[in-house]
Amino acid sequence: MDVSVLNAAVEKEAQAFRGVQEEFQKVIVGQTNMIEAVMIGLLTGGHILIEGLPGLAKSLTISTLARIVDLSFNRIQFTPDLLPSDLIGTMIFNPKTGEFSPKKGPVFCHIVLADEINRAPAKVQSALLECMAEKQVSIGDTTYRLEEPFLVMATQNPIEQEGTYPLPEAQMDRFLFKIIVGYPTKDEELGILQRMSSGHSIEVQKVLDREQLLRSKEYVNQIYIDDKLTKYIVEVVLATRDPKSYGLGSLSNLIQVGSSPRATIGMARAAKAKAFLSGRGYVTAEDVKSVATSVLRHRLILSFEAEAEGIVSDEVIATLLSKVEVS
Repeated sequence: MDVSVLNAAVEKEAQAFRGVQEEFQKVIVGQTNMIEAVMIGLLTGGHILIEGLPGLAKSLTISTLARIVDLSFNRIQFTPDLLPSDLIGTMIFNPKTGEFSPKKGPVFCHIVLADEINRAPAKVQSALLECMAEKQVSIGDTTYRLEEPFLVMATQNPIEQEGTYPLPEAQMDRFLFKIIVGYPTKDEELGILQRMSSGHSIEVQKVLDREQLLRSKEYVNQIYIDDKLTKYIVEVVLATRDPKSYGLGSLSNLIQVGSSPRATIGMARAAKAKAFLSGRGYVTAEDVKSVATSVLRHRLILSFEAEAEGIVSDEVIATLLSKVEVS
């Protein structure tokens, strides 16, 4: 499709997502980065991990999404005693027929809210990983495909908190974004107080259905990204693996393991979705840079030296983005 024609089509198609954003703003005060990330996850089919202290509207954002978008939704509270069968389901014996039949678990829906995901043990994380990676579930001897779209939108508390387990690297790599949620500003906190102290429940409208979403995803796939930008994305990811080759020798002792190829794919997909939400049929360098930190922050494993110096992955990524240029 010609870029100018695509641009006009995308501008029209993206109006539905402006409606989604308006409905979000009825319930959520501020947190624009988190809301945009959730919408990018919808458009790309990428799982989203949201980290922050309790009370910062993480779960509320995802449950509000389920009220705005006409998709099936289940919330799973992750706890230390959760079992894989509580997540994916199990085989139930029927004494009348003498046969086992499957009882499907709560992951059989379009959007799964995995609340406080890092409070569950390794066996549960392993079961969830199959759902995220393969979009299928194995119960007994049978494998069941999960219906598209399937999204895991997970919340986690900072790992320093009591009763949390760090997620395995393989599972972290399956999340498109990791979003860090901070405290609201003074004005936002005032807005929260005024809105929530009224005692009235806030109603939102369903403004997007499954067919519209799948059509929008097709438009996102068609959005034009220039060869210079695809090369730039590759260069940024390669710089996480071999900083010295990019004149970033100071980062060599800080990065233990760089990003995987999923970061390259995820950055391109997220940049396209960002362009779509802006009503454009083409990706700009700013689109790529705006999603880079969220794509990379959970895929970098920093060294003990970095941890000892109190350096976090966002600082490393900021240095990378300041040095690697679009050529």
